Amino acid sequence: MCRTVELRQAVLARNDEGARELRARLLARGTVVVNLLSSPGSGKTALLEAELALARERGIAVAALTADLATENDALRLARSGVPVKQVLTDGLCHLETEMLTAQLAGWLPRDTRLLFVENVGNLVCPASYDLGESLRVVLASVTEGEDKPLKYPTAFGLANLVLVTKADLAAAVEFDEAAFLAAVARVNPGVEVVRTSARTGQGAGTLLERACAVLDGAPVHRPVMAGAPQHGHGHGHTHGHSHAHSHGHEHEHGHGPTHAGAAAERS
Repeated sequence: MCRTVELRQAVLARNDEGARELRARLLARGTVVVNLLSSPGSGKTALLEAELALARERGIAVAALTADLATENDALRLARSGVPVKQVLTDGLCHLETEMLTAQLAGWLPRDTRLLFVENVGNLVCPASYDLGESLRVVLASVTEGEDKPLKYPTAFGLANLVLVTKADLAAAVEFDEAAFLAAVARVNPGVEVVRTSARTGQGAGTLLERACAVLDGAPVHRPVMAGAPQHGHGHGHTHGHSHAHSHGHEHEHGHGPTHAGAAAERS
């Protein structure tokens, strides 16, 4: 058992070192990585497709890399937005790792890319432990998944910089208890922004793009603090803290940390 733990720590440590290097390199060229995590069927691809199309309309240079165990279905959907898209097939691996991402970006990522959205494998367990060199980590959960998801997957939600509730148009039909969900999120990640979205109705449209652009402009974002979260060197601190408006319209102010240029330096 001890040997298994040591091996896992060594793998994560190697990944973390690569993530620090990738983050620093991309930030130096003006590119911010956004890592999207969720369960399968959360509506992640539908939301990202809409955000990519909006980015193109606004003239923001974005690209997307989507990972799945099999099929290129998601890449074909995202490509309809007209932005550069690449599919990564993990051949059974349940998560992306920095080494895989770095290899996929070589010779493909357009030089002028400002935002790179990475749609991770649908899974809230393994991907949560792997830093991909992102500057913004977003976790999505649909109203159909239940209110206790944050408590069942505390690492994923506890290390998020932003939580998006998807398929909000179905909330009443499935009797989604928003108060219970928000309480669960607050237990594992106090102060993190939670926004309701619906790809079908357009609720929350542009939220993901706006938050990513804010990070690109140097705005500090929420810094997750989760008791008992596994630490592998990077800590996924993401040195974040910002003011924001939740979907109910009230302003909330969080402590501000250094900008992401500083964050990269801290983790390098």
